[in-house]
Amino acid sequence: MRAHIDVSEIEATTKIRAKYLRALENEEWGLLPGPTFVKSFLRTYAQALGLDAKAILEEYRLYHEGPSESALEPIVSTPHRQGRARGRTGSGDGPSRVYAITVGVIGILIVLLIVLLVSGGGSSKNPSASTAGASAHARSTHSTSHGAGAHPGHARTAAASNIVALSLRAGALVYVCLIGDDGHTLIPGTELQPGESTPTYHARRFEITLGNSSVTMFIDGKARSVAPSSQAIGYSITRDRGRQSLSGSQLPSCR
Repeated sequence: MRAHIDVSEIEATTKIRAKYLRALENEEWGLLPGPTFVKSFLRTYAQALGLDAKAILEEYRLYHEGPSESALEPIVSTPHRQGRARGRTGSGDGPSRVYAITVGVIGILIVLLIVLLVSGGGSSKNPSASTAGASAHARSTHSTSHGAGAHPGHARTAAASNIVALSLRAGALVYVCLIGDDGHTLIPGTELQPGESTPTYHARRFEITLGNSSVTMFIDGKARSVAPSSQAIGYSITRDRGRQSLSGSQLPSCR
């Protein structure tokens, strides 16, 4: 809009249908054919507008794309690998020498274990120690299984689920002060011109001061109007609490 480029012009340049361009602008990913098309459309669209396509794609992957299916597939041995393994250990027509030796060693260990059990083996003299050892092993196994199940992707997904996307579109001249996470100033007390739109910002918490109500807020892609007011208006915006009004003393200041 700032470059005064019509959607039809971008549609002709990128060969991307206008409805998909609007879906990209509003982050309505469900209206697009799939993740592969989304990334291709984002790259083409960004290049057509002279934006950093790599940064936009990284932002999409971070906040909207889950782990790939290939990363979740179990590792299985292929017939080709099994065939090579059989070739190294012996022919497939009968048990190999390594297999026979292994079976023999296991048989000897079983016999020794039976002898130890029959002769007492010391286990019956101190059953509590054996029970304690078994309990410790069970706790260790339980802890290891929980540790193996914790995947870094789960933590990233949980963190990403708290992120809020926010953009503004001015209906008339309006003053805006927007503060993001850790007090970072995103819009430093600027007046938006009629029809002007801001980029989409992402944060866990926003605090905003508006000079008047002539603005539409897009929170996670959903348009939210601002109630008319004769004074400055302020909101706190988070994922879990939504949009909450701020009193006059709580309004953020960019001065």
